[in-house]
Amino acid sequence: MTGSHPVLTMTGISKSFPGVRALDNVAFRLFPGEVHALMGENGAGKSTLIKVLTGVYGTDDGTVTLGGEQVSFTGPMQATAAGVSTVYQEVNLCTNLSVAENIFIGREPRRLGAVRWGEMRRRARGLLARLDLDIDVNAQLGSYSLAVQQMVAIARAIDIEARVLVLDEPTSSLDAGEVAQLFRVMRQLRDDGIAILFVTHFLDQVYEIADRITVLRNGQLVGEYATSELPQLGLVEKMIGKELRVLERLDEQPRHDPADRADGPPLLDVRELGRRSAVAPFSLTIHQGEVVGLAGLLGSGRTEVARLLFGADRADHGSVRVQGSPTSLRTPVAAIAHGIGFCSENRRAEGIIAELSVRENIILALQAARGWLRPVPRRRQDELVDRYVRALSIRPADPDIPVGNLSGGNQQKVLLARWLITEPRLLILDEPTRGIDIGAKTEIQRLVAQLSDGGMAVLFVSAELEEVLRLSHKIAVMRDREMVAQLGNDQSVDADRIMQSIAAGAGHEGMPS
Repeated sequence: MTGSHPVLTMTGISKSFPGVRALDNVAFRLFPGEVHALMGENGAGKSTLIKVLTGVYGTDDGTVTLGGEQVSFTGPMQATAAGVSTVYQEVNLCTNLSVAENIFIGREPRRLGAVRWGEMRRRARGLLARLDLDIDVNAQLGSYSLAVQQMVAIARAIDIEARVLVLDEPTSSLDAGEVAQLFRVMRQLRDDGIAILFVTHFLDQVYEIADRITVLRNGQLVGEYATSELPQLGLVEKMIGKELRVLERLDEQPRHDPADRADGPPLLDVRELGRRSAVAPFSLTIHQGEVVGLAGLLGSGRTEVARLLFGADRADHGSVRVQGSPTSLRTPVAAIAHGIGFCSENRRAEGIIAELSVRENIILALQAARGWLRPVPRRRQDELVDRYVRALSIRPADPDIPVGNLSGGNQQKVLLARWLITEPRLLILDEPTRGIDIGAKTEIQRLVAQLSDGGMAVLFVSAELEEVLRLSHKIAVMRDREMVAQLGNDQSVDADRIMQSIAAGAGHEGMPS
């Protein structure tokens, strides 16, 4: 840390919503020239604390001091003007505008009222050069990856001379190389004296980049710790509030035997299925009770495969058989009718309906399968919703609150409940543990194993190779939108083997299935 006095102090912060005490007398300190990780399970209060800091929410009680002066922001623009800039997990920029326009939107250099486009582009290139990013600043932001969009958001923060930079789950959709690039930028900004508040659920990343850690649990402060003095297991126990050896227990789980689900006719058998400009033709067989992991780097085509199998995108060649019968999965309705469910990676845009209640979100797929002229009786709704709210530990347990008020991990559980009540034969999970805490992640991984043991087939898509290895009977590997390998998940297969398959590319190890 470069300063002996905190640049930001939050004291006695309390915030309540109807039926929920989101923050209860929370304190937080942030020093210049440090990376400070804010940790806690989903629903611990992290997002609420950030929104209080940036003026999205007012406080019921408590004070915020920035640079020695008490402040009370009425909105994010006022916070930004004071030097507090936030880069969210879902980048809040205008993808239809150019990179340069996004960096300077609302602050364009002008002369006599006219925008000085040349100066804006020159300054944009200079800011991005500080981040080791060489891209066309005239190109639309939407033409670049999420990783680049996050760098553009950080460049905007640098230009407004942010004293505090809040990074909310910035690595949840990045591959290893992109994370390394982001961390280089974070270290540079830290060395320049900027205070960085870092929110993540990846424990290894916390110990790689963070100087200090603050832990919240159930809206209350657990403590503030130097990273070097708090081991990972201790951090998990403080987040969960119990001596649950989550990491050790997960690592001790035996590998699935790749042969123990391969007997009998396949539940789903696709041959040379593909879509031009989206994913090359691939063949894949999934048996009842089998967990098939889909691994690959960001942008490798994993989501494109999942969407084809659910009919969200229409294949232009190939064949599909469900339980031996030729089938056309040309729409999601057709997929649902054949017992296929799909939890999208983009839960905000393609999953939850934030304005509807938890109950309405859970019941949605079942109602769609029945048809809107046959409404699910309210008594049956109550029975199903109550069962899965308890089974999945959805918090808060009130089914009538808007699902948009729940944390990301609990929203993910609502989506899982939505599909589980339809009793699918095959459940496609696209990054189901992305951006959720270790406790919720453990619950979802355990649930996948239980579903498999109960006979449900699961296509499990994840960027975390250890997670794929832990859960899968076999693993399909994607690279450059092509399925390049299929591996039986025996003891000879590890993360290095999968990475070698990705690097080897067109070697097609183990293909076809």
